[in-house]
Amino acid sequence: MSWKITILAPRPIVQAALIAHEDVFDWDADIVIAGSEIAEDKPEDWQLEAWLADEPGEDERAAIAALFADGAPPMVIEQLPEEDWVTLSQHGVEPIHEGPFHVHTPEYPAVDTPGIRNFLIPTSQAFGTGQHATTAGCLAMLAHMKANGAVVRNLADIGTGTGLLAFAGLHLWPGARAIASDIDAVCGPVVATNADANGVPLGDGPGKLAMVIAAGMDHPLLRLSAPYDLLIANILAGPLIELAPEFAAAVKPGGHILLAGLLATQEKAVRAAYARAGLRLAARQVRGDWSILWLRRRATARIHATTPGALPAWSQKW
Repeated sequence: MSWKITILAPRPIVQAALIAHEDVFDWDADIVIAGSEIAEDKPEDWQLEAWLADEPGEDERAAIAALFADGAPPMVIEQLPEEDWVTLSQHGVEPIHEGPFHVHTPEYPAVDTPGIRNFLIPTSQAFGTGQHATTAGCLAMLAHMKANGAVVRNLADIGTGTGLLAFAGLHLWPGARAIASDIDAVCGPVVATNADANGVPLGDGPGKLAMVIAAGMDHPLLRLSAPYDLLIANILAGPLIELAPEFAAAVKPGGHILLAGLLATQEKAVRAAYARAGLRLAARQVRGDWSILWLRRRATARIHATTPGALPAWSQKW
């Protein structure tokens, strides 16, 4: 049997809890979190749902309650019929269509449309099915970069989750070498499974994807594979600021960095850190509360780190 916790609250409160969840480094991977409107005609009434394989104990309830800054509203705990609880957590999530990409779960069919690349991304413990605004925005920005003449022969996807953005990069630039990484060890087998399901060859070489488990750029293969024409990082604003010098150094002069995972309210601080690291803004999108940034490294620029003491308080939590 599986279990579900439901919390009803206004939209801003649930959204703030979801953002807090993304900032928790040691979140229990057996607790899957999602937030949504209760009904289309009540856009300000939201629910936070948490799915668990076992009956939630005091620790699990406390972890969920801690996501709410002013204390959690009442929790409704229910036992569910026997099902795949991870799949259940994302059941009914509709496919997305961004540029030349159609991303769907096994519950939905692929589309047979010329010029459209289908990606089958099953529900899993890894972040990045394409449903989150940042992931969908990255897909759209990658297509925009390609349409505007970006040439990529070597790419890295830092914080890859399911591997989706690396897959999309290889589709747009099929001769490129690619490497994906994530700090979460569960992403290794997830990416391998998804690569097989989507016909993405794993390995080292043109048109292939290598996968490593690492925090930031802290892996020999990531360093040896540099410099990159394109570095993708859909993570969190705090790490994006801290890693700006390393990311900039890993990209060729004139190369590209695609950043996501930052709120629009955090964009100014992130852009300032990358300006100090020698990058300029090429394009930006805003998806709901989230910003997606395309940056280019200046041909001649010194790389400066943002002084740690000057980081805003929210960026130091990670």
